[in-house]
Amino acid sequence: MIHEILPPDVVSVTDAELGLDESAVVAAMYPVEAEQISNAVASRRADFAWARACAREAMTRLGSPVGPIVRGGKGMPVWPPGVVGTLTHTDGLRAAALGSAGRVRSLGVDVEPHEPLAAGVLDAVSLPEEAAWVRAVGVELPSVHWDKLLFTAKEATYKAWFPLTRRWLGFADAHVTLVPDLPRGGAQAGADDRANGRDSADNKHDNNDDDSHTVFAGALRSRILVDPRAVDGGPDLVEFHGRWVIRDGYVASAIVLRPAGLDSVDP
Repeated sequence: MIHEILPPDVVSVTDAELGLDESAVVAAMYPVEAEQISNAVASRRADFAWARACAREAMTRLGSPVGPIVRGGKGMPVWPPGVVGTLTHTDGLRAAALGSAGRVRSLGVDVEPHEPLAAGVLDAVSLPEEAAWVRAVGVELPSVHWDKLLFTAKEATYKAWFPLTRRWLGFADAHVTLVPDLPRGGAQAGADDRANGRDSADNKHDNNDDDSHTVFAGALRSRILVDPRAVDGGPDLVEFHGRWVIRDGYVASAIVLRPAGLDSVDP
């Protein structure tokens, strides 16, 4: 599902693609990686190892040298030279997305189960206007857990932000706008669906014409509300743009930030 919301020059790999068992994945960690995670519980070690195995397969597909991926500040992965990437893991899914440093300035991907946030969490992870929008759109399109989607967009924003600033970004430090794709046939088709008792989430669609599992997809915009200065010498981080999708029981958000002067490549 992640590849659906990434441009073609960004490689994504999930654990299901590797054809490995957990013991082999854990044993394949580089010694420096294993040392960093040695005191963690078994489930955390497994997530750590699986995500890095996905990343190394993505490096291979990119044609980049494969090497260890250690943890840096705030747990940020430290990538080998020439590679920009992001890791994500949740119940039943671990994944990595990587691009060439010449074409990608920063990446942020987050995947979560498509289920509601726990009671009270929405207000803790959103701005008041975001929470109000989530509640309003949830009445119109209740088949989508908009609160969890907003959460993944916030997490993807942070993952794209931190490597370029080395500064914390709180949930209230970025304003996220989520825009659902129009159903096939455009706005009138969507209006006809609602008139016939079907919402847009039931009009399954994606750009790959594989409608059997896609629930919903769309675009996201994340507007930074704090000091936008970056430390990599690039332009200020005023606004991020990305995509989101809900498929197979998961919701995923992705942000791809390009270097200055490089036109974006749409997924």
